[in-house]
Amino acid sequence: MSGVVPPLCLTVAGSDSGGGAGIQADLKAMLALGVHGMSVLTAVTAQNSLGVHGAWELPPEAVTAQYRAVVDDIGVGAVKTGMLASAVLVETVAELLAGTDAPAVVDPVGVSKHGDALLAASALDAVRGELLPRATVATPNLDEVTQLTGIVVEDEDGMRRAADAILGHGARWALIKGGHLAAHGGEAVDLLTDGTEEHWLRAPRHDNRHTHGTGCTLASAAAAGLAKGLTVPEAVTAAKAYVTGAIAAGFALGGGIGPVDHAWQWKGSATG
Repeated sequence: MSGVVPPLCLTVAGSDSGGGAGIQADLKAMLALGVHGMSVLTAVTAQNSLGVHGAWELPPEAVTAQYRAVVDDIGVGAVKTGMLASAVLVETVAELLAGTDAPAVVDPVGVSKHGDALLAASALDAVRGELLPRATVATPNLDEVTQLTGIVVEDEDGMRRAADAILGHGARWALIKGGHLAAHGGEAVDLLTDGTEEHWLRAPRHDNRHTHGTGCTLASAAAAGLAKGLTVPEAVTAAKAYVTGAIAAGFALGGGIGPVDHAWQWKGSATG
């Protein structure tokens, strides 16, 4: 007897050979949250705990073929986008999303945890003009907010202005990730808003430097919630709780910044 098909979630992102971020993080988060993860690879990186040592993007036809193969046969309940690397890939993915009847979580990946550029400067116009209008939720961190809008966020009022700017580019919801905001001290504060509702998501800031993959994991967890049929506020709130636990359990790997632990919930239940 065949099993019950779980909710279906698709990630469109780059590969992280170190396994902490990108496609690898997305699929781990989706599995941990009970959805079937599928993938469209946009780029290959040579990456470890010390940084990105090389990146090679795939041709648009390879990205399109992967996407069509999954969506046309299997279907999809939600899509998450990550590293898209170039203007042509941003445009390609935006067009694919436009033809897909499923919510999309857009993580406008611009730089890695180590400060390595993962998006060509020439692609920013395409992100603003073509990708953000396809986003059910856009999830920029503060560096990406500055890249996309020119706004430098230093406090919660700045987060509101950033959200308004992201919504102005067409995203239905903006999730401004304030984890890097020094003003919050012991709290990691995010703002989720559609311009009418405002949800401030607050969690303890864990003293753990091993946070590689945080942004990918949060966006994937939100997409997993949407694939399950949750509302945007429900999905993002659950994703915040999941990633907070994953950050607390992050572990050392190699000589640099280690990853968050995508399996932290399982380990807790196994030892409890």
